Amino acid sequence: MTMVSWWLSIPFWKRVLAGFVFGALAGWLFGPAAEPWFGPLGTVYITLIRMIAVPLVLFAVINAVASLHGQKSVAALGGRTFAWFAATAALAVCVGLGVGWVLQPGAGVTGLTVAADYEVRVVPSVVEVLLDVVPGNPFAALAEGKILQVIVFAGLVGFALVKLGERTTGLRKLAGEASETMIQVTRFVLEMTPLGTFGLIAALVGAYGFEKLLPLGMFVFALYLACALHIVFVYGGLLLGHGLNPLRFFRGAAPAMQVAFASSSSFASMPAAMRAVTHNLGVDKDYTAFAVPLGASIKMDGCGAIYPALTSLFVAQYFDLDLEPTQYLVIMLASVLGSFGTAGVPGTAIVMVTLVLSAAGLPLEGIGYLVAIDRVLDMARTTTNVTGQMLVPVLVARETGMLDMEIYNRASTNIGMLEGDQPRE
Repeated sequence: MTMVSWWLSIPFWKRVLAGFVFGALAGWLFGPAAEPWFGPLGTVYITLIRMIAVPLVLFAVINAVASLHGQKSVAALGGRTFAWFAATAALAVCVGLGVGWVLQPGAGVTGLTVAADYEVRVVPSVVEVLLDVVPGNPFAALAEGKILQVIVFAGLVGFALVKLGERTTGLRKLAGEASETMIQVTRFVLEMTPLGTFGLIAALVGAYGFEKLLPLGMFVFALYLACALHIVFVYGGLLLGHGLNPLRFFRGAAPAMQVAFASSSSFASMPAAMRAVTHNLGVDKDYTAFAVPLGASIKMDGCGAIYPALTSLFVAQYFDLDLEPTQYLVIMLASVLGSFGTAGVPGTAIVMVTLVLSAAGLPLEGIGYLVAIDRVLDMARTTTNVTGQMLVPVLVARETGMLDMEIYNRASTNIGMLEGDQPRE
């Protein structure tokens, strides 16, 4: 057995876990020097993920729209998907408000200073958000990685291929072959996850000291607790309600959740999530090609729902402000709507917190206190985001008969290149 074969024989999640543990150890041993030494490994990994994400979505959506047409109503599937996006976001806000009300993370905290690099973010208007969905230049959208615009363009191309029928048989076949090729490239890149995790975690641990986290320790604990409660009880309860074993889901989703935790980016986690949803959890690959990229753009239970709700209570408690019932309602509505407008990249949760605090009439400078530890917070938020982005396709697939229960109950944890790792037909 060669070294490569031995390495690939180890379950994917164990390899990623090893990268996490050794990365944390290296960051602790090397301190601040870990960032320049090991950080580039993480940077290369994220760059590789971004390299494959856009063409993967482009060809997958074109192929999916052409394949779903005549089998399942794309509009009906989209409606169910959006409905579950909204429902789980509302539940996430309730969890965030509940944890904030019980733990009181802002009560008794004093002497916080606004981060030096904090700037008030400009919140785009609803009209600007809607207009930005339509690509003025599809090639620019591809180059800039604007996933929603890519989905819109690819969907139109897919519908055009269906409308033209037999005249585009060759092009439809080419789109399918290109999609399968990108799936294979994705497998290759995902094998770099343990090394990328090592670099990302080593740089993070080396750059952050306990002195940064200590003053806001209760807030960090509250956020991680809220995310854990939402994942385990809300998502687990919804799975049970659909007659699905939650442990099977979390087993199959674990590799993508690990990528999300290490990378803090829904966009970077998207290829791993698509692979886990189809290969590990048995969701129809054409529906997955539509649902998961859409979720990576607008489904943000962690960044757009739990975090703004919890931050609002933290700010109110820190400034000793009593919230009115109407303010709680505004926080909930703004957070649910905000969860649809948060792009799947690190840092943009600040935009949604700005939106929610502004809507509720709370001091915006409260956000500046949290910016210094945002990377640590983003790990929990993104893990919640990506888990929800995988959950909803499973629920919808279960409701519409597009879930392969044999694959779901088997729930593989590998999304790499082992034998038997071929894409499902």
